[in-house]
Amino acid sequence: MAVRRDKTPKTLKRPENRLDVFPAFMKVAGQRVLVVGHGGEAAAKVRLLGETNAEIVVIGETVDADLQEAIDLFEAEHVAEAFRPAHLNGAALVFSAREDWDLDKAVVDAARIFGVPVNAVDKPELCDFYTGALVNRAPIAVAITSTGVGPVLSRHIRARIEAMLPRATGELARLAESFRDAATKVIRDGALRRNFWARFFSGAVATNLYAGKADIARAEAQRLLNSMADEPGFVWLVGAGPGAEDLLTLRAQRLLQEADVIVHDALVPAGVIAMGRRDAERISVGKRKGAHSVPQAEICELLVKLGRKGLKVVRLKAGDPMIFGRAAEEMEALREGGIGFEVVPGVTAAFAAAASAQIPLTLRGVASNLVFATGHNAKSETLPDWAGLALKGATVAVYMGRTVAAAVADKMINAGLKPDTPVAVIENAAHPDERQFAGTLSDLAILSNRAEIDGPVLIVIGEAVGHAALEHAEPLAPQRAARVAAA
Repeated sequence: MAVRRDKTPKTLKRPENRLDVFPAFMKVAGQRVLVVGHGGEAAAKVRLLGETNAEIVVIGETVDADLQEAIDLFEAEHVAEAFRPAHLNGAALVFSAREDWDLDKAVVDAARIFGVPVNAVDKPELCDFYTGALVNRAPIAVAITSTGVGPVLSRHIRARIEAMLPRATGELARLAESFRDAATKVIRDGALRRNFWARFFSGAVATNLYAGKADIARAEAQRLLNSMADEPGFVWLVGAGPGAEDLLTLRAQRLLQEADVIVHDALVPAGVIAMGRRDAERISVGKRKGAHSVPQAEICELLVKLGRKGLKVVRLKAGDPMIFGRAAEEMEALREGGIGFEVVPGVTAAFAAAASAQIPLTLRGVASNLVFATGHNAKSETLPDWAGLALKGATVAVYMGRTVAAAVADKMINAGLKPDTPVAVIENAAHPDERQFAGTLSDLAILSNRAEIDGPVLIVIGEAVGHAALEHAEPLAPQRAARVAAA
């Protein structure tokens, strides 16, 4: 049976909204990618490249602390020299972040002679390519491509993204472009300007435009621009949890993406800090027991100073800010400085340790009270105040108690608590390298002498510990456990 084919040519219509760029994916695994610069813009590019397997090379005679932190974190190579065209030999890509038109133009000109694609940060007219927003969920990156994931999944992702992005997104981008020059002239501080754009795309401007109220959206954009000079900042005291990235709250994740500055403690893992907006400034205040690199008073002053600049600040603390996080001092400083703030709770170490080791912190008929305690008071004196509560059946969770474990055990035993009271010690709770130890109150003194247990520890004392799933925990006192087993 013959099949009739329609010979009538189809009329094709060219798309009205066409792109000035062609989306593509560069293979950078094992390739040298250069970042030329010295400061925050260069650091942002190193952090972006750090999500790939590129060999990152930073060119700059000197680098600031933010860039040095990024270099160390991603093990980038630092060539401490002024840029020379010879540095481009063998490079796959180059980013120029020298924060000066003429200096960036010199890198661009050299790159084009060498045939290396070049991006001049924040100078689109000089760029051969642009870098878009990257949401890294390796091995899948949120971008519209079938490479590596298959056409069916690609179509599914595309449909989801199409549904998430309103059709007026292009109109919003054109409105933003019309305000770009004005924003650059009026808002000279880079971090404050990023704050403006964050609010532009997520506030009243976008809401009105998506609702079809273009005139109101433009008026809101102008109002926002006019107000930015006197815009007060805001500080969020955010609990980073015990360290596992997936134990961070949804609110904390959102605020990390909105923050202009992230002020973080040393115990907050790099993976959690990396969840922040890639161009946000990172400031480490490095507080550790016995090695406080930044005094608390200076941290308070820093938060107020950043807030007065009109910046959105996330003060990222390990665990929960309100539990031994010295949040009270920071809240008082922010109140006195007239800076608005909010506390975002996190999973505290006691809950993470209890969940991981399956320790019932409260247990009907055994323990009806729970005590959070610290091994030291403000004068670094061991606190015995909660020993009496343990005698009444409370479960006691001791933070920061490793070095004073012997003193804690002695005072609790002297107060009348049985030496054979069950004890659990959790090191690096909820981290991949977590270790669990089990023993009794009389074994606790040995903890101070076990130098190999050098991570943050949480000590749990009480009869409820005896009901935990600690069969595979290491003995707190190995020699004593060996003698008991031999007997």
